[in-house]
Amino acid sequence: MRFSHLALVWVLAVCAVTEAADRPNVLFIAVDDLRPEIGCYGMPHIRSPNIDRLASTGTVFERAYCMVPTCGASRAALMTSIRPHPTRFINHLAWAEKDAPGITTLNTHFKNNGYTTISNGKIFHHPTDSEVGWSQPAWRPKGPTYKLEESLAAAKTTPKKRGPAYESANVEDDFYKDGKLANKAIQDLRRLKKEGNPFFLAVGFFKPHLPFVAPKKYWDLYDPETIHLPETYHRPKNAPDAAIHNSGELRAYAGIPRKGPVSDETARNMIHGYYACVSYTDANIGKLLDELDRLDLANDTIVVLWGDHGWNLGEHTLWCKHSCFETSMHAPLIVKVPGKYAGQKTAALTEFIDIYPSLCELCGLEVPEHCQGESFVPLLKEPTAKGKPFAIGRFGTGDTIRSDNFRYTEYSGKQQDVEAKMLYDHEHDPAEDNNVVNRLKLKEDVQQLSQQLNERKGKK
Repeated sequence: MRFSHLALVWVLAVCAVTEAADRPNVLFIAVDDLRPEIGCYGMPHIRSPNIDRLASTGTVFERAYCMVPTCGASRAALMTSIRPHPTRFINHLAWAEKDAPGITTLNTHFKNNGYTTISNGKIFHHPTDSEVGWSQPAWRPKGPTYKLEESLAAAKTTPKKRGPAYESANVEDDFYKDGKLANKAIQDLRRLKKEGNPFFLAVGFFKPHLPFVAPKKYWDLYDPETIHLPETYHRPKNAPDAAIHNSGELRAYAGIPRKGPVSDETARNMIHGYYACVSYTDANIGKLLDELDRLDLANDTIVVLWGDHGWNLGEHTLWCKHSCFETSMHAPLIVKVPGKYAGQKTAALTEFIDIYPSLCELCGLEVPEHCQGESFVPLLKEPTAKGKPFAIGRFGTGDTIRSDNFRYTEYSGKQQDVEAKMLYDHEHDPAEDNNVVNRLKLKEDVQQLSQQLNERKGKK
C-alpha cells in the first residue's frame, strides 16, 4: 500500500504526538535568592516542611553551584547550559537569547518536542527573554509590594530609595505577588490536566528576594530572641579587597545606610525577614505539590526545585549575593523523579548547567550539542558516585573553582592578569574565614587549582 505525501506527514505527526504523550511532565520551580538554609539541608531552625516533603520523595543535591551569583546571569546560563565568561552572562541584566544568540534554550527545546511550555513568575530575569520558547506569553503577577502605612510612606518619601527592607503585615498569602503566583500556577495545572498534553510548567517565586516582605504568620514562626548574627560577621582574614563589596542591592532600601554596617537590630530583623520569606515561599510550594497530588499528576511529573544562587546574611560583612564566596555560589537543587530515587542525598559536585541535559535524559529528549553541562542522572541512580571533580563559576573580575576540599578564586585586572587570589580549605575552614592562599604547604594545591580553573572556565 502506497501512502500519499500528506498521509505520511499525518502519520509522522501522530507518532510524534503519541511519543510526546508518553513523556513525563515537568514542574520547574525556581526560588529567587534561596540559600541552602532549609530543613532538608540540615538546617532545622528553618520552617520548610513542604520543600522537605519534596526532598523526601526525591534527591537532594547537597553541593550544587550556580554559574554566576546574580539573577539574570545565573538563569541565562542555566537555561542555555552554557558557561559564562567576561563578556557573556555578566550581571543581573543578562539575556539568554542576546548573550548566546542562536542557542536553543531549555524551554524552547521542550516546546519543540511537543511540550506545552508555560512561564509563571520569574524564570528568566527578563520576561520577554526566549519568548519563542513559551506556548503563551510569560506571566508575572501584579500587586502591592507593601501593606503597612509606614512602609508605603517610606517608599514614597525617601529620595531614590525603595521602601523598607522588610515588612510583617497581617494579610493573607495572596495579598502579595507570590501568593497570586501560586494561585495562577494551580489554575494552569488544572487546565493542563484537562488538555492531557505533556507540559513544562515553570513557576518562579520572587521571595526570599529583597524586600523581606511576608505575611505576619510566617514572621511569627520565629522567635526573634533566637535569631543571632552569623559567626563570620566580619571580613575574612587576608581576604583581598576585590572579594568584598558594599552590598549595593541592599543600599537601595529605606532605612539602610549608604555605606558601612547596618545596626545589629536591623541585621537581626533582616535575618528574621529572610527566614519568614523562606517559609512563605515554602507554603506556596506546598500548594503546588498538593494540587499535583489532588489532580493525580504526581506520578507523571518530574519536579525540579532550584534557587538561582546563594545569599549572604551578614557573612563576611556582606549582604545579598555578588561574590565568589561559598555563601553566594552554593544553592539548593532538589529533583523528584516519579517512582524512583526517593529520599536520597548526593554530595557530588554539581553545576546548574547540568540541569538542562539532565532533564533531557529524564524525559527522553536528545541533548543539544551546544550543552556544556553534564547529565546528573548517574547520580540519581547512584548518589554515592563521585561525580564532577570541580564546580566552576565567576562574578565580576573573579573566576572561582570548587573542589572537594577547596574553593580557589582568581581576580583579574584590566589586562586579564591575576591581581588577587583566595583559597579556602573547606576541610578545616568551611565558613571561609581565613584566606590561606599564601600558605607554603598549599602551594602545590594552588597551582593545580589554578590550572584546572583556567582550563575549564568559560572562554570568550
